[in-house]
Amino acid sequence: MERTSLEINLPDTHEEGKLYVVDSLNNLNKLNVCPGGSQHVLDEEESTGGTGENTAGSNIRNQCLFFVTFILTLIVSLALVSFVIFLIIQTRNKMDQISSRLVSEKKNIEELKKMNNMILKHLNQAGIKE
Repeated sequence: MERTSLEINLPDTHEEGKLYVVDSLNNLNKLNVCPGGSQHVLDEEESTGGTGENTAGSNIRNQCLFFVTFILTLIVSLALVSFVIFLIIQTRNKMDQISSRLVSEKKNIEELKKMNNMILKHLNQAGIKE
């Protein structure tokens, strides 16, 4: 009879050993995942009696969500800054084209004024002779 009671008790201790091993592996995993705040997570788990696993998991999920959001924000910001730089360069090129056109048109206007003055002088001289 004692053998049957020992056989019944052995699987229970074996199950407790499995749970202990799983808890130890979970603790090691937590230490590897978040080495900076691992002691804090372990202290929370010990004080809450094992319910800290859900809060630690949600904390890690929140951190991952924060980093993903942060990286996406950086990518969008980089794209916007690149677009603004592109627009600035395009605007500068257009302004250079317009200013060069204005300079050439100014030269043309000056030449037309000189020609107009020469024509007026010629007409005035021709009008005086008549």
